[in-house]
Amino acid sequence: MTALRPETFPTPSAAPTVPGGTSLAARTPVRSAGPVVTELRLSAFASHRGAAFPIGPVTLFGGPAGSGKSSALRAYEALARLGGGDPLDEVFPDPAACVPEGAAADAQGRRGFRIGCTADGPAGPVRLDVAIQAEPTLRIVGERLTGSGETLLTTALRDPGRATVQAAWHTAGAVPVTRAPLPDDRLGTALLPLRVAGRTEGQLRVLAAAEQMVVALRSVFACEPQPQWMRAPVHVGDDRLRRGCDNLAAVLERTRAQCVQRHARLVAAAHAGCAGTVTALGVERLGDGSLRAMLGRGGGRATPVERLGDGELRYLALALVLLTGPEAVAVDTAGEVPSAMQTLAVLADGLDRDLDGGQLRELLALAVSVGATGHLRLIGTVTEPNAERARETPGVTVVDLEP
Repeated sequence: MTALRPETFPTPSAAPTVPGGTSLAARTPVRSAGPVVTELRLSAFASHRGAAFPIGPVTLFGGPAGSGKSSALRAYEALARLGGGDPLDEVFPDPAACVPEGAAADAQGRRGFRIGCTADGPAGPVRLDVAIQAEPTLRIVGERLTGSGETLLTTALRDPGRATVQAAWHTAGAVPVTRAPLPDDRLGTALLPLRVAGRTEGQLRVLAAAEQMVVALRSVFACEPQPQWMRAPVHVGDDRLRRGCDNLAAVLERTRAQCVQRHARLVAAAHAGCAGTVTALGVERLGDGSLRAMLGRGGGRATPVERLGDGELRYLALALVLLTGPEAVAVDTAGEVPSAMQTLAVLADGLDRDLDGGQLRELLALAVSVGATGHLRLIGTVTEPNAERARETPGVTVVDLEP
């Protein structure tokens, strides 16, 4: 197979390390149901430079304010959206904020940032690295997909006057390399399944690597429970949990009817993390046909969720996400992949917000338990004090960041 000329992307490191010197390479692996992201690289993004973070089944970024916890999750979600085919301007509405502080423009006034990841699966470790120009025009100026030590796809900006990049990928047939223009506002890797015929050995390898990366990136759900929204009644049938979890009641009605065992585990989790005794989780249909969630207290008593505190509501929503997986959340999973081979990655910035220590421990233990099946991964951020608590839970990886 003819190798493509490597572009100026970071070279693979033998063993990823975390800033501050903490090595997280020696971990007992959990076999995932399908392709998963195992490393996040922020070569030049916001406050990060030359950073590589291992991503395990339950990974938490800890550190003081300004250490880059939220920006790490923001980069992960951006890669996921690009892998799903979203246009660049929707993924990065404020691209200048992603450029490392103090980064100088070149002679043409150009500044940008670089992000990437590694996805493990049947094709082995596959690396994706993307260079994005933020100024003066937002565009992808370079992309590289590699697997088995070979570069399978490269793109480069050849003519700044055109809204395209020149792409080259392996063919390994009569023509060893195929070259074609691709749009500069879409991830080329996500477009390859539509452009590569798959007739030669080289094309099949390119397709396998691209599809593995896309599947690993697409099944991502960014969860930001908003208690002030969760207290309002919701419409019947709105049962795909949204990012803010404001349609909690409709999702509970669905899980109670369709996921009996997982719903029972959710009731047990609610009992462990909410004040007082919780014997049931259900819904009440109001006069206008809308639904509100209720906690059964035993003896015929019930508490509407609007009476719960912010921490209890956030805890309940996060437990629901961890237990239901991709079947009940609003995420664009790969429809062509059987559910038995899909893994949902839950992103939770500020995972510990409004939670007490006991609630956080319960959630992390639940995430580890559910993650052991290989169908769910949790990547979140926590404050410094709670990072120390998280280390006490076996199976949780804590990445320490410094400002």
